[in-house]
Amino acid sequence: MLHSTGVSEDHNRGCVQLSKPSAEKKRGKKKMKYLSLIFFMSLLPQYAGKSLRGDGSHPRTFEDIKNEIAGYSDTAKAIIDLAVHGKAQNRSYERLAVFADTVGPRLSGSKNLDAAIQYMFSALQKDGLENVHLEPVKVPHWERGEEFAVMLEPRNHSIAILGLGSSVATPPEGITAEVMVVASFDELHRRAQEAKGKIVVYNQPFVTYGETVRYRSQGAVEAAKVGAVATLIRSIASFSIDSPHTGWQNYQSGVPQIPTACISVEDAEMMSRMALRGTKIVVYLKMGARTYPDSPSFNTVAEIVGNKYPEQIVLVSGHLDSWDVGQGAMDDGGGAFISWEALSLIKDLGLRPKRTLRMVLWTGEEQGGVGAEQYYQLHKENISNFDIVMESDEGTFKPSGLAFTGNAKARDIIKEIMALLLPINVTDVFDNADGTDINYWMRDGVPGASLRDDLSKYFWFHHSQGDTMTVQDPNQMNLCAAVWTVVSYVIADMEEMLPR
Repeated sequence: MLHSTGVSEDHNRGCVQLSKPSAEKKRGKKKMKYLSLIFFMSLLPQYAGKSLRGDGSHPRTFEDIKNEIAGYSDTAKAIIDLAVHGKAQNRSYERLAVFADTVGPRLSGSKNLDAAIQYMFSALQKDGLENVHLEPVKVPHWERGEEFAVMLEPRNHSIAILGLGSSVATPPEGITAEVMVVASFDELHRRAQEAKGKIVVYNQPFVTYGETVRYRSQGAVEAAKVGAVATLIRSIASFSIDSPHTGWQNYQSGVPQIPTACISVEDAEMMSRMALRGTKIVVYLKMGARTYPDSPSFNTVAEIVGNKYPEQIVLVSGHLDSWDVGQGAMDDGGGAFISWEALSLIKDLGLRPKRTLRMVLWTGEEQGGVGAEQYYQLHKENISNFDIVMESDEGTFKPSGLAFTGNAKARDIIKEIMALLLPINVTDVFDNADGTDINYWMRDGVPGASLRDDLSKYFWFHHSQGDTMTVQDPNQMNLCAAVWTVVSYVIADMEEMLPR
């Protein structure tokens, strides 16, 4: 017969009976289990939405990251106050003015660029920055030499020109030829039979720089394919006061190399009007351009070394080289000097981020990011340690925000960081960071950022004699420096790298 316990009497006799104290101990263990369960349940609200790990840590939610960034509010205000209102007010402008007035334009391969690099190396050391050094690279060396053009028919008229980078020279006696004016590559190809032996003048309208610049870079090649002897290309400019704008151009293997130069918008439009009336135009062109073997040059580097993750890098940059006209104050003196200013401001405030903040002043950018490409090849084995690459190379006029390339999670973080710049009303985040020198990294998945500012007048002065300190505004540079510093410092000091 079974008792209510479910154990037979005979079985009970043959077993050790539970003593009273043991039974109480068992009840005590049950009570402890219930208490432990209640305690665990009480913890659940604070870990809501977070997966617990064995070590007690948990993945951070976006709310955690927002709170972390909000904690930089006072630091951001201190940076803004120092850059815009404090002792560092106008410093980036004044530093740039001394540099641009002392050194002048800095063409790849030139003695001026060598002088500029040595100037900056000394200035960065004097500023007390860390690991100031030069990293050797090879850069193109092209010189324009003597150049001029004159219209002979229908009247005598001096044409302002600037030879394009890498152009060949004319024969020593120059070239005298009839002009054929076209408004597009399509028109050139339609009228290919007329082009042989002529100087092709391109009068393409300015749409955007990105769309229109192909006439500068490919114009000589396309004209040479149809038998032209030279090209004169309407400057890639949105506005002109009879000023030609230079820039790099590319030849193509198997296609004859013909001399090529930019002319002013005004002269291109005048010749277009003449041609449409059926007027014969004859031009004399002489160019003494010459290409030399590649020259030694340097990327210029300075740092504030991180105090927790020194091997991880937040990179800010601009390029030190320029064209050989004007002073290179806007392109890219401003970008280079707000990058220097970012490190100076952080140092002045006694801040030291967790990651290393590295400034690089690129060489050979105007020839297609030549110095930056060699830097990338040298450092890409450590690509996982590059948190973000930043470049300012579109002016330092009134800033409107930051252009960003990266995934959606990283973009959301950047938006929170930009909110710290509300005191100067520069909070927008735009798509697609732009920078010849940082593209190598962004193509490999490293987040990238570029300064976005008022470009309405940028192409008035770009690559022309007009790119001087007169273009720069100290108040606008202060704001740009504040943006550049807040963004780079916060990213460098956050506990985790940007997701990619």
